[in-house]
Amino acid sequence: MTGLVIKNTGSHYGVRAEDGKEYLCLAKGNLRLRGFRSTNPIVVGDLVQLELNEQDEVHYIRDILPRRNYIIRRSANLSKESHILAANLDASFLVCTIAAPETSTTFIDRFLATAEAYRVPTELIFNKVDLYTPEALEYMQELIELYSGIGYPCHAVSATTGEGVDELLGRLEGKITLFSGHSGVGKSTLINRLIPGAELRTGQISMAHFKGMHTTTFSQMIPLPSAGGGYLIDTPGIKGFGMLEMEEAEVSHYFPEIFAESAHCRFGNCSHTHEPGCAVLSALEEGRIAPSRYTSYLGILEDKESGKYRPEYKL
Repeated sequence: MTGLVIKNTGSHYGVRAEDGKEYLCLAKGNLRLRGFRSTNPIVVGDLVQLELNEQDEVHYIRDILPRRNYIIRRSANLSKESHILAANLDASFLVCTIAAPETSTTFIDRFLATAEAYRVPTELIFNKVDLYTPEALEYMQELIELYSGIGYPCHAVSATTGEGVDELLGRLEGKITLFSGHSGVGKSTLINRLIPGAELRTGQISMAHFKGMHTTTFSQMIPLPSAGGGYLIDTPGIKGFGMLEMEEAEVSHYFPEIFAESAHCRFGNCSHTHEPGCAVLSALEEGRIAPSRYTSYLGILEDKESGKYRPEYKL
């Protein structure tokens, strides 16, 4: 029997099977020992083969069916290990905040590049608009103009007041959508607003570091109440976004505006860092490529050597 993984607590998995029932499952030992380089070999969104145990309430996942896509990052403190956020996605939404905590352009660009690599359509949600100063709102608008100009739809919302939230429902209907972002950006509050009855726990900001307290401790798939159906995948907040499974020559492919300009470079193997006749460097000088985006591109290239982030560029 096959099923869809709808919850992952780290040790147990909730699976909705093709018979319509939900089963509590463990991973079979041989599945856990297959040499996965991921800290979480089974993730929410996976389609799996089940082995039902008639004598017990706990059942087993014996195989994972091929994934059509996923969002992956390098695990914290484990540079050679990966962490998959979710699999088999129709879309992803990155929830961002301008302050308390700030979502850097570095983080946004790394998430977007990974989504491009695995062909996951992505939109940006700028939350907490009710809290921002005029200067912060102006900066947010600059970011919205930057990313929407590249082709990423952007939404300015307040999960607390409900401003801009209703229009999101139409973007989610009928899809399996990942919600991701730093801790403290208001993902749980936003999901509670979108899905009455979800009752996700929310937390206060740690003022010592202006970072969110982790309130989502495991990943889960939550059904949407709309007539067209669909699911939201809520995941624990993430601090950084290290890149994996990306060759240096491929990086520019995942920045749409850089890739478009690269067609005019003098050399086919141009790295867009120093070569004569580089159309990307010309576009950067002429303002057609944002300096923050180019800084993020260089930072990913440098990851291959140092494993560290390049400092973010401030607009």
